[in-house]
Amino acid sequence: MSGAGGDPVAYHVSKMTDSVKSATRKPGKRERLVTAATRVLHEQGVEKTTLADIAQAAEIPVGNVYYYFKTKDQLIEAAIGAHAQHLHTMTAILEQHAATPQDRLKALVQGWVDQRDLTVSYGCPTGTLCSELGKRADGLDRVAAGVMGLLIDWVERRFAEMGRADSRELAVALVAAYQGISLLTNTFRDPELMTAEGRRLTRWIDSLA
Repeated sequence: MSGAGGDPVAYHVSKMTDSVKSATRKPGKRERLVTAATRVLHEQGVEKTTLADIAQAAEIPVGNVYYYFKTKDQLIEAAIGAHAQHLHTMTAILEQHAATPQDRLKALVQGWVDQRDLTVSYGCPTGTLCSELGKRADGLDRVAAGVMGLLIDWVERRFAEMGRADSRELAVALVAAYQGISLLTNTFRDPELMTAEGRRLTRWIDSLA
């Protein structure tokens, strides 16, 4: 499987995302805190991350954090919302630049493969967050699960558009395969595991058309 430069849809996803970032006005403090929280929570984990860590990453005095977020949990919830927004943006780009449902699913897989180095270091951003919060069962676990549900729903619609009556089962299988290979890629620190699984999933999607 080629990288983003060899896949027209993946290339568009990468370039359009960069364009959105560059065209956006300079983010305010709240947005910077949410962006920093999303990154630091992924890199350090929920339990190890403090508000001071996030404030430092956002280059904002820690005392200012409380103006926007009274608790760490509020900031975690905002980070979950950022994951959902990223998913909406990504899938909208896929729908715009991929001609068929099959192409959209394969472009989604390629996007996962293109992030393999990040996965090697920290795992899947949404998956690791869901796993951590699932141990707490304090409400944030269901909020995070909602983002995973959005992904499964989107994949299900693409399989349904391909005429598959078993679209829900196929969607769960695809997302489960990604989450599983993300865990193994991170565990063994081996990006080629993600690359090989991407090739397999692409063949599988083609076989279902």
